[in-house]
Parts: sequence; C-alpha cells; structure tokens
Amino acid sequence: MSAASVALSEGHAVVVDRAVHRARPVRLGPWLAWLAFVFLAAAGSGTGRSENLPPLDVPPPAPREFRAAWIASVANIDWPSRPGLSVRELRAEMRTLLDTAAEVGLNAIILQVRPAADALYPSPFEPWSEYLTGQQGKAPGWFYDPLRDWVAEAHARGLELHAWINPYRARHPSAKGALAADHLANTRPDVVRSYGDFLWMDPAEPAAQRRTQDVAADLVARYDLDGLHIDDYFYPYPIDVPAGAAVPGKLDFPDESAWQRYRKSGGTLARADWRRGHVDRLVRDLYATVRRVKPWVRFGVSPFGIGRPDLRPPGVEGFSQYDQLYANVELWLEQGWMDYCAPQLYWPSERKAQPFGVLLDYWISRNPKGRHMWPGLFTSSVADTPKGWVPEEILNQVTQARQRPAATGHIHFSMIALQQDRRSVATRLRAETYAEPALVPATPWLGTQVPEAPRIVGRNLVGPAAERSLLLAPGLGAEVARYAVWRREAGQWRFTVQPARDRVVSLAPWGAFARVEAVVVSAVDRLGNESPRVTVVLP
Repeated sequence: MSAASVALSEGHAVVVDRAVHRARPVRLGPWLAWLAFVFLAAAGSGTGRSENLPPLDVPPPAPREFRAAWIASVANIDWPSRPGLSVRELRAEMRTLLDTAAEVGLNAIILQVRPAADALYPSPFEPWSEYLTGQQGKAPGWFYDPLRDWVAEAHARGLELHAWINPYRARHPSAKGALAADHLANTRPDVVRSYGDFLWMDPAEPAAQRRTQDVAADLVARYDLDGLHIDDYFYPYPIDVPAGAAVPGKLDFPDESAWQRYRKSGGTLARADWRRGHVDRLVRDLYATVRRVKPWVRFGVSPFGIGRPDLRPPGVEGFSQYDQLYANVELWLEQGWMDYCAPQLYWPSERKAQPFGVLLDYWISRNPKGRHMWPGLFTSSVADTPKGWVPEEILNQVTQARQRPAATGHIHFSMIALQQDRRSVATRLRAETYAEPALVPATPWLGTQVPEAPRIVGRNLVGPAAERSLLLAPGLGAEVARYAVWRREAGQWRFTVQPARDRVVSLAPWGAFARVEAVVVSAVDRLGNESPRVTVVLP
C-alpha cells in the first residue's frame, strides 16, 4: 500500500496503483472505508508524484488580476442596507454580497469598517457605528463581531478581505444620532474641528495621528486581514464659505491653533507644505505599522484620480488634491509607502479633461518602485437614467487597464451596482470580462519564498463522473491561501481557483460526453507566491 492512494466511493475504497495507473475496487464497509480514508489522508501516505505530460500539453501560467469592489458602510451605501438590522439580517446581507462577488468573478473585497472615528467591529478605541445599529455606541448583538464574520466568509469563498478605514473623518453629514460618550469628539474635543456639516480630526494634532495609527495596528493584529486600506479623505474636500460672507470662496480648514504653535516653535514651512507634511507622516507611519505587525498584510491607498498640477499630462484639468487635500501621492509612490495604489479614475473614457487612459498612464509613470496599480472604476455610474453610464464603459475601462502590463487589476465602486446588476453590468462582467478566474498578483517586495507543492492524499476514480475527485493536503509547513487548479478535457485546459479549506478537486467534466484527462494543481500563499505544480494524469 505504500505506493498507493486510497479514496472512497459509496462504501468502497479505491486503491490506485500509480505505477500502472489502474484503479481496482476493494470492498469495505462504509465506516471502515471512511476511517481508512481519513487515516491515510492525515498520515500523508498518498503523497503522490508529478506525472509527466507532453510539453505541449502543459497548461499556461495561472492568470493574474486583482478584481475587487469597495463595500461602503457610510450612509448605508452597500452594507448594511439600513441601520438597526438584526444579527441574522446583517449576516444574510453579508452572505448575499459575498456570494455575488464570487459569482461575478471578483477575488477581493474592500470593506469600510471605520467611516467616521467609529467602528463596524468591537473596537477598544472607538464606538460602534450608527450605520450598523442606528445608535452610535450600541452593540449589534452579544458576542457578534461583524468583521470576524466578513473575514471568515470571504476566505471561505476564496476572496481576499481588505479593511478600509477613513483616516480623519469624525462625523459625516448623513449621521442622524448623537455622538457616543466615548467618541473622540467628546473625549478629545481639542483635536476635532467643525468643518461645514462635518467633524474632522485635525491632522496637525499628534493625538489624532496616534488614534488612526492605534486603530490600524489593532485591526491588523486582531483580524486575519489580507490588506489595510485608506481612501482620499485626508484634509476635507473644500466647501464654499457660508452664503452672505464678505469674501466668497472656499472655507479654510480651522487649524489655526496648531499652526500658531508651529510658528511659535520656530517652524518655517509654508502652511500648505506644513499640512502636506502631516499627511505624509500618516501614510509613512501606517505603512510601517502594517509591516511591523503583520509583514504579509498589504497596505493600499485610494487617492483622488488626478495628479499634481505641475506634473500632469497636457490637457488634463481638474481638482488638485495636492493643493486642497494636501496629499502628495507622487511622493508616497516614489518612497514606496504603499503596496498598492488605487487612483479613483471616475470619469468616462472619452472625457476630454480627464481621459481614463491618459490618467492611468500618468500614475503608472509615477510608480518607480513598481507597486501594484489598481485603478478605481466608477461602476455605480451605470444606471437607467439620462446621464447613467452603459455597461460598455466599465468593460472598456477594464480592457484599457489590461492593455497596460503595469496595471494588474482594478476596483469597482461600489458593490451595490454589481449586487443590483444595473443594466446587466454584473452579468456582462461574469460572462465576458471575468469568464476565466484569476489569482491576485504576487507582491514580491514583501516575500518571494514559494510554498511547498500540495500533496494528493486521496483519489476517488469510480462511480458517477460527477462524484469523482482528488483530495489535497498542503505541503509540510506550507501556508496556503488557495489552490490553483487546471483540468484538461478533450485536449483543452480549464482554470479554477479554490479556497484553501476546499481540499476536494472535482473530476466532473464540463462537457456533456467527455472526461477529465489530467489535473494540474499548485498551492498559493497569502502573498500570491505559487508552489511547484503537481500533475495527475487520469486513467
């Protein structure tokens, strides 16, 4: 038996002699067969060897592309659909969104868990979010941790889960209830500013910086995240001064007290440079925090989609985040303070002053360290309205990104458009753009050690074709996130991706009158590193 694998089919053990590739059934009782299968799988006695294929029959490299969607909690855009749902309803909505993401062909979700100095998880620093329960500070249920659920359910479907936090926003205009007693605006009112209808943590205040760093470190330490993500809300987007003001224009951010402290201490920077310095430190330190706590977790930034005015391509016009949000994104890319950049390219492809391809090329050109470039797409603009986009706009933008090797993925804003399948955009993506699954691109600057090859510890090669399968086990010491599986039928290879916990490889053919001729499997770790392949030629 040392050269054989054992598998099951309706109370039979099937001993496969790999030297001659023949299957011969051995009668066992159902319980004895099950125990034999479990024992041999656990012992690894059926480790299997790679069986050679002719060179022309070897499948190609696994396709790679980051395919994600943002799930926004602020104003109940995506999840939850409204405040005050029961735990059962919250979980049902979560599963529906994740099922849709997997069915469409995504491989990652970016979930907003801190919309405004609050939390959609049990936080030691900030109160429960109003968008979750309807009352800030009120828990949604005993022992219920929404983020833990999201991580587990996403991983069970082979999806990555990135936690998205807003760095400085302390209250959004859509909020209706009172602030909780332990909200930062109540515990540290000296670091929170009122700006129009918003409350905002002052980036110049060290306590505000520390709070965001503490939140980030806690999230990465306590949860099995694949990424930590921040958006474009550094200093707030400028708003108009109140009507009737003596001098019309934009309202300046009220950081005079911190500015005067800086000047009295001998500071010589111009005010705009001083503000940019605070944001630079936040991004730099967040990246260092993630690296320190869990080196394999990726840190991503999603900035506004137009670059610095003095660096833009000719003809590009629009808002300057460099001058208004004090975000020097080009510097962050130059320094490598992020693992992926997701510029929000939220304009139609042919918009004269903000052309999609030109803007994407710009960000690629400002990326000397080769960090992942995954543009954000405004998929929520697809709608049955006079100004609504048609699905072809989004499909075309994905095509444009794929034409640029340095752009290795994209992110949809937001999941609600895919969930509602607006104008069949999700159907079109599933059938056309995402017809073949893809692995998330590897992140070699965080690690390149490949996992050990998976082992084939069981084979079921008898009974109906739909029930035939292989059983996998990870290589010794291997940290496996998912399995990449190629199946050959009628001379054609078909690719699928399985979550690590799904160790059964189905041998059911996808053709009506065909059979699976060979299977090639590799293990993939959290950084996207792929193991050597294991090949099984089927009799």
